[in-house]
Amino acid sequence: MEKVTEGYEYADYYKGYVSLVPEGDIVQVLTNQMQETVGIVSILNDEQLSYRYATGKWSIKEVIGHITDTERIMSYRLLSIARGETTSLPGYDENAYVEEAGFDEIPIRDLLENFVAVRLATIQLIKSLSKKALERKGTANGHPVTTRALMMIIAGHEIHHRHIIVERYLTKN
Repeated sequence: MEKVTEGYEYADYYKGYVSLVPEGDIVQVLTNQMQETVGIVSILNDEQLSYRYATGKWSIKEVIGHITDTERIMSYRLLSIARGETTSLPGYDENAYVEEAGFDEIPIRDLLENFVAVRLATIQLIKSLSKKALERKGTANGHPVTTRALMMIIAGHEIHHRHIIVERYLTKN
């Protein structure tokens, strides 16, 4: 996939996510990420899954739930814009979503099954898009964004949080 253009295709806020995505076929990138994240998280015990590296930080279970919620929202944005939606799509409060979800009470196998289901749905959506749909631009959370950029944001967001899991949770736990 060609590089997406900061400022034109996505808001500056997403630059850190987009910069993490390796070059190559986005479907393969998303598939590989899914397998890697499931592989890392599925072998953790309850103590590791509940660990918080600082006061007020999410547990690993909450991080997985957050990744899934965010992908679901970004995939909706992707679908909407790909289908020609011209209405500005709303933002969301990630902290409020995590607080309301009760992810710590959900078994990790269920959280991972949900993550995989959402990821597979995202991949199927992407595979179904026409060249024209991939070039569409819309507005989400008050900022312009393209369908191409949303694919990269989904991938980069997951990479970002997987790195945090490995660097801040697993090296200290």
